[in-house]
Amino acid sequence: MLKIEHLKKSFGGVVATSDVSAHFPQDSLTAVIGPNGAGKTTFFNLISGAIPPDSGRILLEGQDISGLPSREIVRRGIGRAFQVSKLFKTLTVEESLRGALMSPLGKSAQLTGRFPLAETRDRAYEVMEQLGLEKKAGVISGNLSHGDQKLLDMALALILKPKVLLLDEPVAGMGPEEREQMIETVYALWKKGGLTVVLIEHDMEIVFRISQNIYVLSYGKVLAEGNAEQIRNNPAVIEAYLGTPQETHA
Repeated sequence: MLKIEHLKKSFGGVVATSDVSAHFPQDSLTAVIGPNGAGKTTFFNLISGAIPPDSGRILLEGQDISGLPSREIVRRGIGRAFQVSKLFKTLTVEESLRGALMSPLGKSAQLTGRFPLAETRDRAYEVMEQLGLEKKAGVISGNLSHGDQKLLDMALALILKPKVLLLDEPVAGMGPEEREQMIETVYALWKKGGLTVVLIEHDMEIVFRISQNIYVLSYGKVLAEGNAEQIRNNPAVIEAYLGTPQETHA
């Protein structure tokens, strides 16, 4: 589904990603973990087209999408939800989703008409129902709780029916109850099928609980790759990131 080959990116003299290779099979749920500064967000920025790679390839279903504009990468089938939600703060939840659906279709000129296209409404409500936002359809996005703003950001990533969903710290800033609800939502979306999920996450209890596979980045390189048990007991990962077994959330 999504394959990364020898991806490299530097900013001046700072190497953000160095020869990173990874494979995310169709319908898989994979976590990308590592210490701050390991290159995780840069990795997502490269995949989503926010920045171009210096070298290497990003293959989606065998097609090289390296360096394509982010809008084209979205059109090809990669959606992304951000650590800090990127919302249309003055629009309602429904308006935000309908606007996001229309813009790539070349209908953004109709945004000023408050989205009259009837065909966008069904898709907007389908996604809202998936994420439990249907009762918030008329709420101004900027007035949502932090947790609901994160859900709306995910909904915006899902609205065009992506093949791959990138989630950058989906539970960041949430309390225990919101965290559990969010991770249950993510897991349910993945279990439904037809969606490859890749998430950056610092909560190891969540990572070990739901991930099929885990990549560990350190200093811009892949330090380790494996399932939860393999990563939990990897000496290099323990030294670089997890700490001693007594210090982990395992």
